[in-house]
Amino acid sequence: MPTDLQLQPAAAASLQRWHQLIAAKDLRQLPELLHAQAVFRSPMAHTPYPGAPTVNMILNTVLQVFQDFAYHRELVSADGLSVVLEFSARVGERELKGIDMIRFDEAGKIVEFEVMVRPMSGLQALGEEMGRRLAPFLAAAKA
Repeated sequence: MPTDLQLQPAAAASLQRWHQLIAAKDLRQLPELLHAQAVFRSPMAHTPYPGAPTVNMILNTVLQVFQDFAYHRELVSADGLSVVLEFSARVGERELKGIDMIRFDEAGKIVEFEVMVRPMSGLQALGEEMGRRLAPFLAAAKA
């Protein structure tokens, strides 16, 4: 089994740009990386949130909510179109760890962004703060 898996070039370029945006704590250029039909899969919601504008709003908000955010490890899929990024952060007094699972299309656009978070106390703190900031927007997006 190969151990030197790499993202396809377009996906690798998009991931590099994602890391640059995160490092700058400025996601204004995120829409350039999102496929129009991108979906966000939340650790709190059963159904995905569809559409690039919604994905953009969620990711911009979570970047504001997270404190001390840092990526630690990166795992690439065999097809070179998906990556799993391990991260840690705080929400208020709650520390959490999680993963971002990002799937790209052949052109390097993000088509799916799924997040998993632990422990439950960190997930609850994240869900409460995200809900407080985004509830009306997300309700309208799902309608």
